[in-house]
Amino acid sequence: MMEREKRYSTDDFHIGKLIKAELMHQGRSITWLASQVDCSRENLYKVFRRKWIYTDLLFQISEALDYDFFKLCSNYYQAKKREQNGQ
Repeated sequence: MMEREKRYSTDDFHIGKLIKAELMHQGRSITWLASQVDCSRENLYKVFRRKWIYTDLLFQISEALDYDFFKLCSNYYQAKKREQNGQ
């Protein structure tokens, strides 16, 4: 997972884009993910456009894709704190 995390800059953190990128990386379809998280394809397209989403949905997506999106959020938070502290 560490190698994929390096692709994402903290300056343009966008959870929807990260989810879509991971979905494509795994070669899975939007229809497949929609069935896993019990929502429509249309709602997933909306998720892909959002910078942030509700944690319960993020948890479901993390489980479906077996990918820790919370870790990406945490890494972003830590990088921002270091940036603010001038490190």
